[in-house]
Amino acid sequence: MPKTTATPAPKGKKAPAKAKLTQNDIAARAYEIYLERGATPGDPLQDWLRAERELAAPPKKTRSKSKVITFAA
Repeated sequence: MPKTTATPAPKGKKAPAKAKLTQNDIAARAYEIYLERGATPGDPLQDWLRAERELAAPPKKTRSKSKVITFAA
C-alpha cells in the first residue's frame, strides 16, 4: 500500500479536518504565531500547543451577513 503524506495547509488557513497533522504543519503555524507576536521572545511550547489546537479544531461556521438598510430623512 503506498504511503500518503498530508499536504501543508495554506498560510493563514486551517488544515482540513480529516487530514493528519504533521510536525511540519504544527511547526509552521507555531512559527506564524511567533511572527504575529512581533518575533519577540515567548514560550515555544505554548506556541506549539496553540498551533496544535488551532489546526485540530473543526472549522468555525460563518454567520450569514445581514443586510443593513438605511433610510434617508
